[in-house]
Amino acid sequence: MIIEFLNYALNGALLGLLYALVAMGFVVIYRASKVFNMATGEMLVLGAFLVWWAVASRGLHPALGIAAALAIAVLLGLAIERLFFRRLIGESVFSMIMVTIGLLILTRGLVLVIWGPQERAFPALIPLAPLIVGEMIIPRPLAAAGVVAVVFAFALHRFFNRSRTGLAMSAVAEDHQIALSMGISVRRSIAFAWALGGVLSVISSIVYLSGKSLTFLSSEIGFAALPVALLAGLESIRGLLLAGVIVGVVQGLTSAYVDPLIGGNAASVVPYLFMLVVLAVRPNGMFGWKRIERV
Repeated sequence: MIIEFLNYALNGALLGLLYALVAMGFVVIYRASKVFNMATGEMLVLGAFLVWWAVASRGLHPALGIAAALAIAVLLGLAIERLFFRRLIGESVFSMIMVTIGLLILTRGLVLVIWGPQERAFPALIPLAPLIVGEMIIPRPLAAAGVVAVVFAFALHRFFNRSRTGLAMSAVAEDHQIALSMGISVRRSIAFAWALGGVLSVISSIVYLSGKSLTFLSSEIGFAALPVALLAGLESIRGLLLAGVIVGVVQGLTSAYVDPLIGGNAASVVPYLFMLVVLAVRPNGMFGWKRIERV
């Protein structure tokens, strides 16, 4: 009984770290532009189709296929900044969020036009055989997602807090006009953030979809990762790890013990309820920046 509980909790925690990896797409762009990117899930699907096209359709070696997908994703991120967000520098946050909603619709439409609605088998870039440690059974893609999430979280935390480029991006997020007055290139910072978002979309799609079916509906994981981003606070990179573990464990245990009792799917709702309770107490999330305003 204890082993079963630990198994559900561990797999839930790893699923939560996958959510944290996807949620980094929200945080990276928010920290550089103050834009909450509603199209994060659609960008992940686009990255997944680029990997599928390069590896499964064109028959490239996985390493070359992933490299090609990453390069295209970076170019697409730069194109998004150039076409949609460069003209919005200095505009209201609301205007930028509305543009990301339009980007969501546009990206989904492009995916449907180019690849259609049918399911495709995503290449198994990560071995599917589970890891067995004693009586614990761990899906290998989830284990890989956990490792990748931790590595990226600490790397991005160091980048945003130690490097000149990362600090400049944080300054841009605070205020475009002040950043310009300090000699910081707002365009370059936002472009770099969207390029980095493209890279994260490809990496997230590989660990999430390896060996699974790929459709345009795979973008739903973007909304599943939303509670993690909001719980952590939209400025916190490392906080995503703890928030992801909390959401994942709650969801995993609810699915294992509550859903069979009520005959429903409470596991998909509980993370959002938990998120609302926490945000009611801490609107900035667990690790979000507190802002002091003089009046």
